Order: sequence, then structure tokens, then C-alpha cells
Amino acid sequence: MKKTSFPLIAIALTATISIAADKHGDQEVKEDIARHRAMAAAHEAAAKCLEGGRAEDICNRELEKACKGIAIGKFCGLKHQH
Repeated sequence: MKKTSFPLIAIALTATISIAADKHGDQEVKEDIARHRAMAAAHEAAAKCLEGGRAEDICNRELEKACKGIAIGKFCGLKHQH
């Protein structure tokens, strides 16, 4: 019984520590909010770019520039089907 209980206790302890470490302070929450707003503004500008009849590759390059440093990936943290 002891051999199987140790791994279960280790898993439970790891999960507890992971959950506790995921909490953000007020400053981190404010920074996350600012990043989300910046990404939303960049995506809105990309939508307007496309609505204006510009080529998708041009709008995507502008989106990539606008999101540099605030999101992960080429498409500002968001990629949809095509």
C-alpha cells in the first residue's frame, strides 16, 4: 500500500503547488489587462485593414508589428482557420 500512496501524495502536492503558484498579484493582473487591450486594438486594426481592401499579407504584417512584445506567435496570440 505504501508504494502506491507515495506517487499519489506527490501528484497531489505538485498540483497544490502549481495552483498556488498560478495566482497573480494586482500588478500582474493590471499588466495582463493592458496586454489584452493592446492585442484587441491590434486585431481591430487588422480587421479594419482587411475591410479597407488591403491584402491579407499586408494586414498580417501590420498585426505582427503591432503585437511585437505583447503576444506569442505571428498572429498576436490568435490564429483562426483558413
